[in-house]
Amino acid sequence: MSDVTTTLRAAGLRVTAPRRAVLTWLAAHPHSTVDEIGTGVRSVLGSVSTQAVYDVLGACAEADLIRRIELPGHPARFERRAGDNHHHVVCRRCGRTEDVDCVVGAAPCLTPGDAHGFLIDEAEVVFWGLCPGCRRTPSRKEASP
Repeated sequence: MSDVTTTLRAAGLRVTAPRRAVLTWLAAHPHSTVDEIGTGVRSVLGSVSTQAVYDVLGACAEADLIRRIELPGHPARFERRAGDNHHHVVCRRCGRTEDVDCVVGAAPCLTPGDAHGFLIDEAEVVFWGLCPGCRRTPSRKEASP
């Protein structure tokens, strides 16, 4: 039995070809958009609707098998790494996204100066900058006279 099949069953989800394909794709392509996931899944299964991909992502997110990442100015991205306290670094130019492990402890930044009565259970930190590839290549604005 595959790791994906075991994971789906342990979460109480039916094992279907689209679910297996989505989770397998995300294991190899973290931080993928719905369009990227759909294209990848269709290359394996043939015909799969975008709605089916959304349905799989919703069920898997609900079961805490995947994490939805919503970065300002970018489409939602999805990853298999869920349930831990990690953050992301994002390239401002190309959108490349990578995981950043917490180095300060299990759950830093969970004590804001004023929580306004909220019970805080998660904090997200996003680091923005230029990836190595974009640093080597000037932007169009920088290249034009």
